[in-house]
Amino acid sequence: AAARARRELSLLVQRAPRTARRLDPSGVQTIDVDAVVPGDHLLVASGEVVPVDGRLLEPGVFDESALTGEPLPVERPVGDKLRSGVVNAGSPVRIVATADAGGSTNAALVALVEQAQASSAPFVRIADRFALAFVPLTLVLAGAAWAFTDDPVRAVAVLVVATPCPLLLAAPIAIMSGISRAARLGVIVKGGQALEQLGTGRVMLFDKTGTLTEGRPTVSSVLAAPGGLPPEEVLRLAASLDQVSPHVLASSIVTAASTRGLALELPTGVNEVHGVGLEGRVDGRLVRVGRASWTVGEPAPAWVERVRRRAALDDALSVYVAVDGVGAGAILLEDRIRPDAPRMVRALREVGIERIVLVTGDRADAGHSVGRVVGVDEVIADCKPEDKLEIITAESRTAPTIMVGDGVNDAPALAAAGVGVAIAARGATASSEAADVVLTVDRVDALADAVLIARRSKRIAFQSVGVGMGLSLVAMAAAALGYLPPAAGAVLQEVIDLIAIGIALRAILPSQLHTVTLSPEDVELSRRLRDEHDDTRAVVEQIRQTADALSSQRPDMAPTRQLLVRLDEELLPHEREDERLLVPLIARTLGDGDATAVSRVHAEIERKVMRLHRLVDGVEGDATPEDVVELRRMLYGLYAVLRLHNDQEEEGAFSLVPE
Repeated sequence: AAARARRELSLLVQRAPRTARRLDPSGVQTIDVDAVVPGDHLLVASGEVVPVDGRLLEPGVFDESALTGEPLPVERPVGDKLRSGVVNAGSPVRIVATADAGGSTNAALVALVEQAQASSAPFVRIADRFALAFVPLTLVLAGAAWAFTDDPVRAVAVLVVATPCPLLLAAPIAIMSGISRAARLGVIVKGGQALEQLGTGRVMLFDKTGTLTEGRPTVSSVLAAPGGLPPEEVLRLAASLDQVSPHVLASSIVTAASTRGLALELPTGVNEVHGVGLEGRVDGRLVRVGRASWTVGEPAPAWVERVRRRAALDDALSVYVAVDGVGAGAILLEDRIRPDAPRMVRALREVGIERIVLVTGDRADAGHSVGRVVGVDEVIADCKPEDKLEIITAESRTAPTIMVGDGVNDAPALAAAGVGVAIAARGATASSEAADVVLTVDRVDALADAVLIARRSKRIAFQSVGVGMGLSLVAMAAAALGYLPPAAGAVLQEVIDLIAIGIALRAILPSQLHTVTLSPEDVELSRRLRDEHDDTRAVVEQIRQTADALSSQRPDMAPTRQLLVRLDEELLPHEREDERLLVPLIARTLGDGDATAVSRVHAEIERKVMRLHRLVDGVEGDATPEDVVELRRMLYGLYAVLRLHNDQEEEGAFSLVPE
């Protein structure tokens, strides 16, 4: 842990600001950060790291991922406390310092890493354990043979046949073979000690963002204003404008539009208002993307309130779109749970991980929502770095620990845990430099395979050392009794070495893993079906929007009839194709149980659409309030089944597709 803690300390020190901008009567003065005292008024420019803890004098937007791990920007009002180490993601803001540099959050984080480094227990290697007993035993046996027989040749024979090669060669070969095997799967283990510790761990702790979730905002829904543009056009106009924006949410919106095959246009006359939004012209129309108060205006119409309520329930972030001065709709973004995370948690339990804990700086409701889906044992939310350190320390008292985090806000926990793991598939990050184990593939289920390989490598290393040392002890006893001369002992010693090395080389041979590998034909089929699956998302969202818009006071069946046309022409053909092609694929790869569950849901979707047809066809003239209530109930039921079914297919089949 010492080397890891040194890496983390250097990373924390490198990102800490060296200067601050102090406001005084003569203007803005750039001073050394150590010269800041409580009460100083400071200016933090866009993109700068907040130098010391302070209190906001004006509202701002901040990227707090370095401290909390959460990817979405946070809006802070006037008077809110601000911690050093966060990045100003909006327009320049003024703060009043409440602490000096030494007493601020970033300095405390460095101190926590140093504390964790000092308290981390040393790990004893396999070879060291055997060597502690084997070397003295050899010397005692050789000395005893000489002393009791007065024959120095016997002592020489004991020393000759006492081979250290199972310790010096066989054990390292098994461990290095395990490292090589893990590397083929996209898991980089930084040394034999890290592999040994990975194979010993019994408690695994996860940060939420970027590990159990994808770590980036993804468009989950596009909600159009009633009587306005269709959702696809709202997304197309917003994405066209966001092509020129560096905002963290802009790339997600552009990606969503490109995935849906929408034709984007290059905007003109673009103007960005920091912390508020972006405006410009697309196809000659004035488009605004940003906050509701800026795009839609106040008082907000009823549909905006519905969007806010849904965003709060779904733990989503909402971005509003206006076209030619009129509110056109909203885009909801979520940090989605990784499809392979639940399977990874189940696999970890199968390989011997006894306890899995989610520790996150996010709110309790968001943390528990993720924890319930992936199946962890405990969720600990609202954690600061010092809280995570305390949790790791407490868990380490009962069992060896493995921490999966981002390497910056989790630096103290990574230093205190037995082994730190980072996911760096999307590029080199601070976590990849700080961690002992790095996943270079964007699949967390590879972590279960890495633990399985580490445990198998350790087991083979123990076997090779045990067999080699056992045979050596038998030969040493024979030499001490005079049955084995030095020359024959030298030959036997080489044979024992070869046997031990042969056993150790088994670690590099293929073995059973939890990751399922698809054939090239199945990969191609899965990708085609996944693309069709993504194309139906708009139809699924239309179900909920249609249900939300139903009114018992002014019932209008036209939107429901239009929805039924899309269900018949787009959704049901896709589900039937899945039943014909995807269900057999799932049966081949995951077993008949998973395939049967998917097939049963396909039948339920067909049944619900048929019932919806019967209800709509039975309404003559204007719908009654009772018709509307029943129709809304059926639409929400169909929507829930489809959302669950989509997650089921993504977790079961589509998460197996290599990127």
